[in-house]
Amino acid sequence: MKQDAQLALAVQLPDDETFNSYIGKTNETVVTILSDFVAKAGDKSDINSFYLFGGVGVGKSHLLHAASNLADELGKTSLCISMSDHSLLSVEALDGLEQIDLICIDDIQHIAGNLVWQQAIFDLFNRVKEQGRQLIISGETTINELGIELPDLRSRLSWGFIEQLKSLSEEEKMAAVEFRAVKRGLSIQPEVIKYLFTHYSRDMAKLIQYLDTLDKLSIREQRKITIPFVKEALNHEV
Repeated sequence: MKQDAQLALAVQLPDDETFNSYIGKTNETVVTILSDFVAKAGDKSDINSFYLFGGVGVGKSHLLHAASNLADELGKTSLCISMSDHSLLSVEALDGLEQIDLICIDDIQHIAGNLVWQQAIFDLFNRVKEQGRQLIISGETTINELGIELPDLRSRLSWGFIEQLKSLSEEEKMAAVEFRAVKRGLSIQPEVIKYLFTHYSRDMAKLIQYLDTLDKLSIREQRKITIPFVKEALNHEV
């Protein structure tokens, strides 16, 4: 039962969410610090935790997935989980995770108001430290603004690296979308990408969803991704 709960929490890692596919100079320093941190996963280290924060659409989930993917490439064990669905599961899902070299926990802001889960994450912190493993946690705000009521957990979150992701420029977002499209084998002309930015949400998470939709529909209908096709495929998004 516990294993089933852990599988339910675990995030399926997208193949195209790597450190190399995180485009832009704005957060280049943070990305380097994080990737260097991952390279030491499983080593005995005084600093074994990393808190990454920033607003919606800056790429927190992307970088946690990238961290987990890199750990896998380095032959280390890793697991990426999200707290967005924590209310559907028991805290027992966290039992034994300290045996994994790198644990990534996304969207910790969702456990604000839930002392049971806050205590469980705090306990996991301690077990991870004892085992010499590493933990990366993301949230939308600074630690003090998360709404975490448990002082001990706030303290643990402050133990390690704390880095902020800043909003990407429009040019960086467009380059990121184009890069992701190429990685998926999609043929999208620059004017189509500009049309997306002009007429739809510029939130990166939404833009990636648009790519998913366009990819699936273009394959199913055997059509090129043109502006008229985008209008049809995403008409519900306007």
